[in-house]
Amino acid sequence: QVQLVESGGGLVQTGGSLRLSCAASGSILGIRAMGWYRQAPGKQREWVAEVTSGGNTNYADSVKGRFTISRANAKNTVYLQMNSLKPEDTAVYYCNADVWTTATISSDYWGRGTQVTVSS
Repeated sequence: QVQLVESGGGLVQTGGSLRLSCAASGSILGIRAMGWYRQAPGKQREWVAEVTSGGNTNYADSVKGRFTISRANAKNTVYLQMNSLKPEDTAVYYCNADVWTTATISSDYWGRGTQVTVSS
C-alpha cells in the first residue's frame, strides 16, 4: 500500500503565499510523475502542476508564473510553492503520484487533500 499525506494548507490573504507538501510512503520502488490537482466548491477537480522523475515541470495556465512545483526524490516528497495567491485559487488541493509498486506495475495514488482559502 502507498499513502500520500498533504500538509501546508490554510487561510491567507490575497497576494500572500503558501507552501504545500506531500509525502509518499509505503511499498514504493520508485515514483514517476508527482503532481497537484485542486477542486473548488461546485467545480470539477482540475490539474494544477506536475513534475517528472527527471525534474521536468508543467503548469496549468491559471497558475503559471505564480506557482512552483518541486520534488525531493530521496524523501518521496513533492512541494507546491504558491505565490501571489488569488481568491480563485481557493480549493482543496490534492497530491497525486504515479508509483512503481513492482518492477513492471505503476499505479496512481491520491492524498486526502488540504484546504487552501484565499480571502479578498
